[in-house]
Amino acid sequence: MQKSPNFEAEMAQKTLLSQRDCEVTLRRLCHQLNEVHVPWSRTVLVGIQPRGSKLLKALVAQLESEFQTGPIAHGLLDITFHRDDFRRREEPLAASPTEMDVLIEGKRVVLIDDVLYTGRSVRAALDALGDYGRPQRVELCVLIDRRFSRELPIQPDYSGRRVDALNHERVRLNWRGETLESVLLESQPYAPER
Repeated sequence: MQKSPNFEAEMAQKTLLSQRDCEVTLRRLCHQLNEVHVPWSRTVLVGIQPRGSKLLKALVAQLESEFQTGPIAHGLLDITFHRDDFRRREEPLAASPTEMDVLIEGKRVVLIDDVLYTGRSVRAALDALGDYGRPQRVELCVLIDRRFSRELPIQPDYSGRRVDALNHERVRLNWRGETLESVLLESQPYAPER
């Protein structure tokens, strides 16, 4: 199906999380993480680049300030060269910076991403993580779990909201600086192919 010139204008939007809902959801994720990972000295949070980086920063900031956890070890992991579609795209993927200045050997690692969809990004992250050591345990924290779209047997340990979305729908997070303002579900009106 071809995109029309007014494709963006034709997109229907539904608000999944308002700014207030985002604040509550982030706080709930912080509570869940803090309950399991105190003391934080044995845990490393790792954001999956590029979209997990802002969520990682928001969670770390809130945990350190509101929960007085002390400094939390964290890093950013680029998965570009571990993706199974890396050589199958017409345009090359641009790599994001990896900032893994932390040791993960023998630690509990929590991978952070914004949306869990097919599970392929998480599979790539698990593969990339192996380049930095062997963690004791790996968990997954996502803001949005698109639960009926999985192509691999991957499930989150922590999720802010579960969403039943069709494959042609897209979840979009709206950030203003470090603040998550809303989460939208976007879909194009269905038109059968001719």
